[in-house]
Amino acid sequence: MNRRLIGAVAALALVALAGIGVAAANPALLITGYDTTAVEAVDGETGESLAAVEARVADGPVKQYVGLSATESLDDGEGMLFVHADSAERAYVMRDMAFALDIVFVDGNGTITTIHEAEPESRPLTRYEGTGRYVLEVPRGWSDRHGVEAGDRLAIEGRERA
Repeated sequence: MNRRLIGAVAALALVALAGIGVAAANPALLITGYDTTAVEAVDGETGESLAAVEARVADGPVKQYVGLSATESLDDGEGMLFVHADSAERAYVMRDMAFALDIVFVDGNGTITTIHEAEPESRPLTRYEGTGRYVLEVPRGWSDRHGVEAGDRLAIEGRERA
């Protein structure tokens, strides 16, 4: 009986190790879903609405690591909002991406600090750097099409100042 129990425990351990290996190779498998939020770009001087997107919220390490790499494309009204605990210097890369993006860095007050037009990955990976508590990723050209630039603001649904 002891040998059967040891055998069963060993089999379960092997299954668990295989699961960990699969998740390590493809962290997107660990994500069960994203909350979404409305994000509106507002002119920094006039307060006029420039554009809006419905954004998936990446507010934890696994979701932030995977980002949009498990996504085939985005429509103009879609994006991903990365939420960090504080405003800091950050660098984003286009790991395993299938399409180009605008990467919009936003400080804790909602002011856009930097916008990058980013291409799918190259080797070595290009680092897109900026300062922000929030980072909004939208289809490439979204910022130009809507006149969104550094100094404008993002109003994020459910967040008091941003």
